[in-house]
Amino acid sequence: MKLAVASLVLACTLLGPQASAQHTEGHIMLDPSELVWKDLPSLPGVKIAVIEGPLDKPVPIMFRLKFPANYQVPPHRHPGIEHVTIISGTLNMGMGDKFDKSKTRALTPGSVAIMPPGTNHFVWTSEETIGQVHSIGPWGVTYVNPADDPKNK
Repeated sequence: MKLAVASLVLACTLLGPQASAQHTEGHIMLDPSELVWKDLPSLPGVKIAVIEGPLDKPVPIMFRLKFPANYQVPPHRHPGIEHVTIISGTLNMGMGDKFDKSKTRALTPGSVAIMPPGTNHFVWTSEETIGQVHSIGPWGVTYVNPADDPKNK
């Protein structure tokens, strides 16, 4: 229970006001040009476009993350299953508790990764990359090493 509460608090901290969808009910149809990208203060340089949500409720969620070139996210995990589809660019993903570029797989447009809840993983980019995440909220991020959490820096 404490972990769930901590994850929810972290999700709200990481996503803040960006945690609500552009359309909150009914049928959703969007062209990529209609996505509203916002800064994600918890990951400087990363942008988020929430498509379905809100991310802090136990409902289906979908959002896109736009990573700049040469970006790294340290080992972390999420409380729910994570379905990732790469839209553009290359997301290099590795599994485990230690960030090691040599132990990653390059996911290119159309690639999919599905991780069970609590799977420790890390990512990096060499070019601008957009990935789409589907899950069930509430969404949260727990870093393997708490010192890696951007809110602790």
